[in-house]
Amino acid sequence: MDLSTYLHDKKIVIENTLKEICASFMSTPGVLRDAMEYMLFSNGKRIRPVLAIATCEAKGRNSDDILPCACALEMIHTYSLIHDDLPCVDNDDLRRGKPTCHKVFGEALAIMAGDGLLTEAFRIITDTRFTERLNPKVLKQIIFEMASAAGAEGMIGGQVMDILYDGKEGSKNILQYIHMHKTATLIRASVRIGAIAGGAKAKELKGFTKYGECIGLAFQIMDDILDSEGDEEIVGKRLKKDTNKQTYIKHYGILASKYKLEQLVNEAVLSIDFLGENGRILKEIAQYIGNRVS
Repeated sequence: MDLSTYLHDKKIVIENTLKEICASFMSTPGVLRDAMEYMLFSNGKRIRPVLAIATCEAKGRNSDDILPCACALEMIHTYSLIHDDLPCVDNDDLRRGKPTCHKVFGEALAIMAGDGLLTEAFRIITDTRFTERLNPKVLKQIIFEMASAAGAEGMIGGQVMDILYDGKEGSKNILQYIHMHKTATLIRASVRIGAIAGGAKAKELKGFTKYGECIGLAFQIMDDILDSEGDEEIVGKRLKKDTNKQTYIKHYGILASKYKLEQLVNEAVLSIDFLGENGRILKEIAQYIGNRVS
C-alpha cells in the first residue's frame, strides 16, 4: 500500500471513530457540540492519530486497540488550534480554508469548545467502552504521555513562551524551546503512545522518541517555511503573520531552515532503521512531513 492510500484509509477510520465518540456526548448542549465538531471535522490531516496507529502497527499490534487513544490525540490537537486562533492569542480568522471557531460561534463558546475537547479526550481513554482491550498498566502510561505533552511542561508551556516572545528579539534557544514544546511534544507523544501500545522495548522506545522529536520539529519548521513562502489558498490560513514571532526563518533564514528540515527528516528515518521493512510507512510519513505544501 502506498502512503497516500494509507493516509486516506486511516483518515476514514479515524473520522468514523471520532463520530462515534461525538455521538457519546449525549447530554452536551447542542450549540457546544456543534462548535466542538465544527473544528474537529474541518478536514484536518490527522497526522497525530495516524502516527500513533502507524507506530503501533510497526510493532505488529492491531491498531484497533489504540484507535480511541489516537482519536483523543486529535481532540487535544483540535482544542489547541481553537484556542490558538482566539483574538487574545493569534487572532486568526481562517483555519483550513474555513472561518475559525470563534468567528462562527463567538469567543466564549470557542473557549468552551476547546475546553470540552481537551477534557473529553481524557474521558474517552478512561472509558472501558472504548479502551477495554488495552492493559491498564499500558493505558496508565498512555495517559501520562498525553497529559505531559498537552500540559504546562509541554504544549501549553510552548504556547506561553510563543506569546511572551512575540515581537521580541528572542534567541535560538528560545526558538528551540517554543518549537519543541508548542508543536513537537505532542507529535513525539503520538509516536511514543503507539510504541507503548505496541509493546516496544526500552531501546526501541528510545529510537521512536528520536523519530518523534525529529519529525515534530520538522513539522514546525515547515510551518515556518510555508508561512514565509506558501500559497495561502493551499495552506488554508492567513500567511506572513509570523514575522514578529520566533521562527526558524527569523533566526536562520530560509535556506538554512530548509537544510535543517532535510537534516531532521534524514535523522528521523535513520532512528527507526531497527524496524526494517515494518518501518516503511513511518519513514514515508517523515518524508511527507518534509515535503508538504499545507
